[in-house]
Amino acid sequence: MYEFIILSQLMLGPRHGYLIAKIINDIIGPYARLSPGRLYPLLAKMEQNGLIEANKAIAKKQPHDRQLRTYKITDVGRMRFYILMKDTSSSHGEYQRLFAYKVGAFSLIAPVVRLNLIDHYIHYCQAHVFHQQSEADDLVRNGAAYSQMDASSLEFTLEMMRHSIDGWQHELDWAKSLRAKELVHLEQTDHQESTTQEKNS
Repeated sequence: MYEFIILSQLMLGPRHGYLIAKIINDIIGPYARLSPGRLYPLLAKMEQNGLIEANKAIAKKQPHDRQLRTYKITDVGRMRFYILMKDTSSSHGEYQRLFAYKVGAFSLIAPVVRLNLIDHYIHYCQAHVFHQQSEADDLVRNGAAYSQMDASSLEFTLEMMRHSIDGWQHELDWAKSLRAKELVHLEQTDHQESTTQEKNS
C-alpha cells in the first residue's frame, strides 16, 4: 500500500523524503504513522528495483541526510503504478483503504479505467453487505442454538454486525455516487468531442 501511495505522489512530480512522509502520514493518520525508519528503507528498496531515482547531487553532498534527497519516478515506476492502480485481485483484506487511496489518484488514469475500478468496488461492497447480512440473519434464527450465546452476548454481536453492514452500505453508496459522476463526465467528454468533430467537418 505504501509503495502505491509513494508512486502516486511521484507521478505528480519529484518529492523530498520529508514531503513524502508528510503526505503519507496526512493520508493514513492520525494513529498509523509511517516512521522514517520504515519509509527510507522502502524508498531505498524501490530505488534498487528501478522504480524511483534519488537526486544524486543532493545525495552526494548530504549522504546522511536522506530527507533532503529528491525522489522522482522512473518509466519502470510509472508502469508499476499503472499495474497497481488496475490491480483488483490483491490485498483483499485492506482493499477498502487501498481503493480510497486509488480514488485520490484518479486524475492520473483514464475515465474508462476509473469506471472499471469503481464497478469492481461496487461489487466488492455488495458482497460484504450480502455476506454480513446473511450471517446476521442466520445468527438471529439459530444463534442461541449453535453458538450457546446468552441474549445479551447475542445482541451485542448483532449490534457489531449491523454497524459493519451500515459501514459497507455507506461505502457502497459512495461508490455509486462516484460512478454517477464518472458517467456524467464521460457524457460531457463525448458531447465535447462530437461538437468538435462537427465543427471540423
